[in-house]
Amino acid sequence: MATKVMHFNQKKHVSHVSHHSSHTTKHVVKEHSSRKSSSKSVNQVQHTHTTEAMAEPAYTVPAFRQRSADEIEEYQRVSSHVGKGLASIQKELHRMRVVTKTQVENIAIKREVQEMMHKKMTSTDTDKAPDFMVALRPHTVWEKTPVKLFCTVDGHPRPIVKWYKGGKPVDPLSAPGKYKIESKYGVHSLIISRCMVSDTAEYSAVATNSHGSTTSKASVIVKRPAGGAYGSCQLFGQVPHLTVIHHSKLEITMLDRFGVSFGTEGGSISLVCTMVVVPDLPNVPPLAQWYRDDKLLKAGKLAEIKVGGGAATLTLPHLAKDDEGLYTLRMWTKDGTTEHSAYLFVKDAAPSVAGAPGAPISVKAFDINSDYVLVAWKPPNTTNEAAITGYFVDKRESGSATWSQCNDAPVQICKYPVHGLNVGHAYHFRVRAVNSAGISRPSRESDKVTALDPAERERLQVTVIKLDGKHEVVIKDDDLEGVPSAPGQVVATRNTKSSVFVQWDPPKHPNHLMGYYIDASLVGSKTWAPCNHKPYKNTRFLVHGLTPGETYVFRVQAVNVYGLSDESQESTPIAVEPALKRGVEYATPSAPHGITMLSCDGASMIIAWNSPKHRGGSKINAYYVDKRDADSLAWKEVNSAPTKTRTYTVDGLTEGTFYEFKVQAGNLAGVGVPSAPSTPLKCEAWTSAVPGPAYDLAFREVRGDSLVILWKAPVYTGASAVTGYIVEMAKKGHHYHPLNEEAIGHCYLQVTGLEAGAEYTFKVKAVNAEGVGKASQTSEPVFAKALPGTQEIQCGVDEDTGDIFLSFEACEISETSNFAWSKNYKEISDCTRVSIETKGKHSKLTFVNPDVSDLGAFSVHVTDTDGVSASHTVTEDALNTMLELSYNIRHPIVPLKHQLNYEVLEKGHVRFWLQCLKMSPAVNYRFIVNDKEVTSSDSHKISHDVNTGVIQMTVDHFSKASEATYTVQIHDGRAKNQSSLVLVGDVFKAALKEAEFQRSEHIRKQGPHFAEYLSYHVDDDCTVLLVCKVANVKKETVFHWFKDEEEIVPETPPNVMSGSVALPISLFSRKDQGHYKAKLSDDRGKDTSVFDISGQVFDDIINAIAHIAGSSASELVLQCTPEGIRLQCYMKYYTEEIRTAWLHKDSKISSSEKMRIAGTAEMAWMQIREPSEKEKGHYSIQIMDATKSHTRTFDLSGQAYTDAYEEYLRLKAAAFAEKNRGRVVGGLPDVVTIMEQKTLSLTCTVWGDPSPEVTWFKNENEVVSTEHAKITLEANKFASLTITAVTSEDSGKYSINVRNKYGGEFVEITVSVYKQGESPPEPKMGGRGATPAPLASKTPAKTPTPAQSPIPHPPTPSLKSPTPSLRSPAKSPTPTPKSPTPPRRVKSPSPARSLKSPTPPRK
Repeated sequence: MATKVMHFNQKKHVSHVSHHSSHTTKHVVKEHSSRKSSSKSVNQVQHTHTTEAMAEPAYTVPAFRQRSADEIEEYQRVSSHVGKGLASIQKELHRMRVVTKTQVENIAIKREVQEMMHKKMTSTDTDKAPDFMVALRPHTVWEKTPVKLFCTVDGHPRPIVKWYKGGKPVDPLSAPGKYKIESKYGVHSLIISRCMVSDTAEYSAVATNSHGSTTSKASVIVKRPAGGAYGSCQLFGQVPHLTVIHHSKLEITMLDRFGVSFGTEGGSISLVCTMVVVPDLPNVPPLAQWYRDDKLLKAGKLAEIKVGGGAATLTLPHLAKDDEGLYTLRMWTKDGTTEHSAYLFVKDAAPSVAGAPGAPISVKAFDINSDYVLVAWKPPNTTNEAAITGYFVDKRESGSATWSQCNDAPVQICKYPVHGLNVGHAYHFRVRAVNSAGISRPSRESDKVTALDPAERERLQVTVIKLDGKHEVVIKDDDLEGVPSAPGQVVATRNTKSSVFVQWDPPKHPNHLMGYYIDASLVGSKTWAPCNHKPYKNTRFLVHGLTPGETYVFRVQAVNVYGLSDESQESTPIAVEPALKRGVEYATPSAPHGITMLSCDGASMIIAWNSPKHRGGSKINAYYVDKRDADSLAWKEVNSAPTKTRTYTVDGLTEGTFYEFKVQAGNLAGVGVPSAPSTPLKCEAWTSAVPGPAYDLAFREVRGDSLVILWKAPVYTGASAVTGYIVEMAKKGHHYHPLNEEAIGHCYLQVTGLEAGAEYTFKVKAVNAEGVGKASQTSEPVFAKALPGTQEIQCGVDEDTGDIFLSFEACEISETSNFAWSKNYKEISDCTRVSIETKGKHSKLTFVNPDVSDLGAFSVHVTDTDGVSASHTVTEDALNTMLELSYNIRHPIVPLKHQLNYEVLEKGHVRFWLQCLKMSPAVNYRFIVNDKEVTSSDSHKISHDVNTGVIQMTVDHFSKASEATYTVQIHDGRAKNQSSLVLVGDVFKAALKEAEFQRSEHIRKQGPHFAEYLSYHVDDDCTVLLVCKVANVKKETVFHWFKDEEEIVPETPPNVMSGSVALPISLFSRKDQGHYKAKLSDDRGKDTSVFDISGQVFDDIINAIAHIAGSSASELVLQCTPEGIRLQCYMKYYTEEIRTAWLHKDSKISSSEKMRIAGTAEMAWMQIREPSEKEKGHYSIQIMDATKSHTRTFDLSGQAYTDAYEEYLRLKAAAFAEKNRGRVVGGLPDVVTIMEQKTLSLTCTVWGDPSPEVTWFKNENEVVSTEHAKITLEANKFASLTITAVTSEDSGKYSINVRNKYGGEFVEITVSVYKQGESPPEPKMGGRGATPAPLASKTPAKTPTPAQSPIPHPPTPSLKSPTPSLRSPAKSPTPTPKSPTPPRRVKSPSPARSLKSPTPPRK
């Protein structure tokens, strides 16, 4: 018979309650009911935390064990019996519940009333000012963790306590859910649910009553982990010790990391991670925190933690199945935190008795009292063992090694109340499982618990069951439901070469589910092995340690305190091999990102996220969402069944609570890594009239100056429909500014005018009739830079099919990339208007029956790349053009590159031809002339060439009868075409004339002929050559030149065998104009070439000469003459036909008496006669050819003019003196031969102005007039020396000296006298020479040798002009007196052409 068990506290003071008033009783009942409800909620949360399962799965399948047939039958019999027993127990418990509920509540009420009355009777009525019995204490906490400030106040009347932050009152309504103020039994508390850095301040509690006030103060410091990683937040009490030098100053790089590990119960294992720490300070080791299933581990006998020597080590010296789970090493670094996780599997140790079950796990003590403790545990997994029939619970006192069994008979459920404890003693507990084969190894002992009666402990609403008539078990009312139902469908998918991803549907009746056991079996073996040895709470599990290549099936069982459920159905067999050849890191998707809230109604949230950057080995077909309270580290599944969309509605939330979310993506290869936790999102109903945020911002077609941004419409639209969007942009380091003044109605925008290489971020705001809504989440940064090798979409028409297509070739691609085509940025899927074909890096979109509905912007982006995308806008004009081309291709014609045309060949034959772009060997064609078909014959040769596409017909004799319309008709497969040529009228006459000309040319070339007719060429020396080329000549061929029908005989006869003949014309000028002809002839025939040098031809030749002459022209050279100053320009050749212009101070000079312009073959010159100051300045000459002007200059001013003018005056004076000096005009011979006794008369004419003086000399001695030698001068003009009766003594050298004030000259005569009868002597050769005589000399000097007067080229520049040279006088047989003044040396009259005229030197 079941009995009622009363809590130890409820057995005391059951009297002394009769004097309580009714209203007090009501108050206590109401307060008790409130606390009971609260207590139930708290204990439910506690129960949930105690049953949390692992965060990650995996295990190597051990050697398989198999149940025997007897064991299976026994198991089924026991299961049936237990089921019937549980049904009767449930009915009895329901009846007992109704009976005992009222009694339990009454006892609690009486106890509360008794305590309150006792306090009232013992309290004093003495007035007292407020006083803090327990003052506030300071706290240092991490961001996002809660903190509780509490104090105890005494005073009468009861003080009122107010809370202040930094001197300002704390108002809980200002931040709902953040602050909670409580006051109970004199204990006042302020609870800050989620601390932020801004909560760092000095807090004070001010207690006030009618007798005064008092204050207690304490500081709260909120610290943020480096990097602000939300994932590193810890619960209060798990915050690491804050040192002066924080570990976040260190830079830590993990090297060798521990992987998935496997251990055995009772053994030991070490998880080691090596690292590099900078700086490596011996006194500041890095902070390493180890977690198992998100629960912080502390160093102790079950976990040894060591950090140092470049490694962090966790050693588990006494492995138990409780140690199985996901282990995480978290290190505090300079950049935040770095962590690594891997799974540890612990399998059962060998049983002490064959077939015995595994040890129970997770032994814990609950409801600790002074007389009993409630012990709970989790059942082990059973695969091939016999069913568990019950459990034995053992205890030992702390400090003792002796275990004692608590229950005589096995208990069948996973809870047992242990009685008979000693008050104040500490105990440990363990559990052993029992089946038909024996007893298992003991579980790991529980933590130490002390048997004490806790003050004011709230009793749970319980039902008590008597076991074996001796002990009682306490069970929550909600636990009376039995084992869970079997899990649903199990699906296994490939992951790596040694692991498989398993997921299943949860049971329909969870009945306080603790978790799941997963079993595996080789196909065909019927032997099952456990994959995990600790209940796993999630519905997806990664099974590790499988044999590659083998095929497995999987099943799942659910677990609660009553044991294991029935097995699920087996999964479909699956072979263990990698999902992709490159391994799991390329098979599963990367982490989603950008989690944001789209709407909230106070009880649920709609969240969204961005797809992973890399989707893995196949299309993403599942997303899994986990959530947690922002103040907790424990994650809970949101959706056991996968969702395919990137938005999800999370139900069952508590209004005012902050939640964090993370998302995992899955594909056929498995589930990828989870995203980073979202920022805390508050569950608060949205009531705003404006829209919520747009979401899923993405970028396409990123180039150096533009990009396209896309987004999705907000889920929450506000009070009215969304009418448009405003896009805001911010360059890095700048503020956001709107890109569009007017809201746009579509969900994309092309942004232009970007700065190449700059970084930008964007936001999007939705607009409705009420206003502008909340901004979207800030986009990821994007750089205005095109990917290397980026190409654009090409639009064209297929030449074979006529299909209109858009083609795109990606610059990069991965193994898992896909091409996603869109129209107006809406993805094209299953559209009958287009077809898409992808091969390698190339994708092609082909239109099916395109029309105006296909106009728009088509874009494509390549998944699993760094943003490869492009777009192309199909316009109406472009579409019409392509439709026309498509029609032509689908209704083919033979394409012609050239229409029918004709050409005249060299023999006068005429070729009619056309050219096709392409032609097959099976082409057919025909020529039609005036509607009559012409076939190939000797006179009409018709042919074609497939390679070139040419079809031709050659007419040998083209005559007047050939005037007609010519047509070619072509058939090539389905294609056909024709082309016509109308050859009549003037067009035909021109063709006939050309044919006849070519025919005559052919005849002409049968004999000697001109290969190239006469033309001209100007050599570098300005010689004009008339040239021609001859062909088909022989030695007998004769060549003649003619000008104006008069034959020209060149100095060098023409050589026709050289193939080229030339006639040089030197010093070309106007006189060389005329009609030139060349004749070529031999016995085979003749040929003539004519060339007319006149008109434009003459001008062209002159221009060619002018070009050469101008290029060779020297700078202007100064030359002084007696007439004035001359400027000369030397060149290769000059003729007056060359166009020249002389300029003075940029003004053109015309030839005149003052400025005379002329030239020679070597130079062009300009002479300034009788120069004056006006002629000073800058002079230049321009030599002009057909295209260019050549300019040469000289500056005649300053010293240059002064020196030139002085030289001009000197030369002018010298010329005047030369003109007027005394001289012998004529009459004297050079040699005179005379016989003795004859009379010799030497007579000459003299001249000079003034009249000169005349002196005669003989042998350099002056002759004095005598009777024998008489000297006469008549009219100052005729001078004579008459010698009568000459003798031999009169022989000698005679000379005459004629002079005046300007000078004079000597003339010598040789006189030979021979005797009578002798032969006259031979006269000595010698020319009469005249030597200018000095002015002051009257005695003849020795006659000097006259200086020669060569004209050197080029001359030496000089301002002085030489005195002209004089002829040498003939030598006289008589000596003549030596001239006292030697003659002036003769100098060159012209300077060198190659030298520039320097500034004349001062004399």
